[in-house]
Amino acid sequence: MGRIWLEYYMKRVLRILLSFATAFNQKRESEGSFMYGNYRREAKDLRAVVQHFCKKERLITAIIGHSKGGNVVLLYASNYNDVPTVINISGRFHLEKGIEGRLGKDFLQRIKQNGFIDVKNRKGKFEYHVTEESLLDRLTTDSHAACLLINQNCRVLTIHGTMDKIVPSKDALEFARFIRNHKLHLIEGADHEYTSHQDELATVVLDFIRAIGEDKNIPEHLQSCKRRVNFIKSHI
Repeated sequence: MGRIWLEYYMKRVLRILLSFATAFNQKRESEGSFMYGNYRREAKDLRAVVQHFCKKERLITAIIGHSKGGNVVLLYASNYNDVPTVINISGRFHLEKGIEGRLGKDFLQRIKQNGFIDVKNRKGKFEYHVTEESLLDRLTTDSHAACLLINQNCRVLTIHGTMDKIVPSKDALEFARFIRNHKLHLIEGADHEYTSHQDELATVVLDFIRAIGEDKNIPEHLQSCKRRVNFIKSHI
């Protein structure tokens, strides 16, 4: 029952995570603000969440991010060495790429002239506002440097779909090159939202987390994670 319950729960979590990407690619109707870059700020926000749950003695086995969130969790790991496992789903290694498709041609010149760019969908409806500050945050976020800073005791899994048209799967190979303790898993035929491959995605994530419970060599500086591993082992 433990394995079945965890698979069910993991599928629900991943569907919620992936739904954000689906909503973003279709249209943004939320009244909340959206920051195009903001990677460092989101890593700091994640840090506050991790610290909050640690104080509450909650179990933090891994942090998982999809698309932009994949970059955020990797950036988190490069700055804070307090989680044993990081799972990057469809993150972009080359952050300087993929911008023209969103902001249009000559985006640097236009944003320097106006201070911002309003992004609209194909129907001409406003979607979100990009400031020069947020664009520069993306352009100055160095994925290569972040990968090199991730502690070798932190396990990193990168998952990517081979049919991803938003972030090319070759970016996943770059993460594999520069992260020391890294595993790469390509899901054949999967798109950016894993539309027809969410069950397979959940299985890959769960199997990777489960493997942590079978490893008895937990580094001393991650001693607080030992209780979390025991929890996993008892429920799988």
